[in-house]
Amino acid sequence: MSIFKGAGVAIITPFHKDGSVNYDKLDELIDFHCENGTDSIVICGTTGESSTLTEAEHMECIKFTIEHTKKRIPVIAGTGSNCTRTAIEMSKEAAEAGADGLLIVTPYYNKATQAGLFAHYKAIADEVKAPIILYSVKSRTATNIEPATVARLVNEVENIVGIKEASGDISQISKIMQMTDGKIDLYSGNDDQILPLLALGGKGVISVLSNIAPRETHDICAKFFAGDLEGSRELQFKALPLIDQLFCEVNPIPIKKAANLMGMEVGGLRMPLTEMTDKNAENLAKAMIDFGLKLI
Repeated sequence: MSIFKGAGVAIITPFHKDGSVNYDKLDELIDFHCENGTDSIVICGTTGESSTLTEAEHMECIKFTIEHTKKRIPVIAGTGSNCTRTAIEMSKEAAEAGADGLLIVTPYYNKATQAGLFAHYKAIADEVKAPIILYSVKSRTATNIEPATVARLVNEVENIVGIKEASGDISQISKIMQMTDGKIDLYSGNDDQILPLLALGGKGVISVLSNIAPRETHDICAKFFAGDLEGSRELQFKALPLIDQLFCEVNPIPIKKAANLMGMEVGGLRMPLTEMTDKNAENLAKAMIDFGLKLI
């Protein structure tokens, strides 16, 4: 059984003005998603600025989200690291805290070989019981999980059950599904490719867009699963101009700006990320209004 089906939000981490984590606001965001169609919360991913959280903050955010979601929807914890031992310890702690699944990004900077990637993921999976979703995003990590490696992991490691594919390479994704005989839960890591990946047998998306448009992102998936391909396609196409603006600067700069434009008051970013330019912010606001979102 899949950890979730539909639209999971790669949730942002809200900060106070002093840069500390705003847990009261995180609680509000959790309720917002549980009440507006989001199918799963993915905490401490790239969009959650995990790379600038301390390990203590990272684990506290995961535990807080598990506790405050109260099993209303599944919680998937981002526990990846470029150090295998660190990833193991974080994964064990998250699993023990009750995470429904783990999202584990490819090791960054090290540039592991395919043999190294297999060994890395197997070592983690051997020490945790929670189901694991691989996260392939070469644009950020400089490392690609090749289809043959994905297939080997799925066939040889019982609790590796899914992949968040953010390579943007439809041919590679097709090959993954072909080589695994569809036995892997495929999630789009790109909001502009939700529908194409669903057509390849995908289970949904782990989404940035869901932070501000949870119902619409959910509906792209729900309509597809209900056989309403035209309705799903219409929503996907409608969202494309907004998605373009949400990635006009590096994620999560635009999505945090968008959330604040809607009055969510999620705070700023941790350096080295900085606020988006005025021109890009203007274009983002226009795209949000055109999509039908209400700005303050």
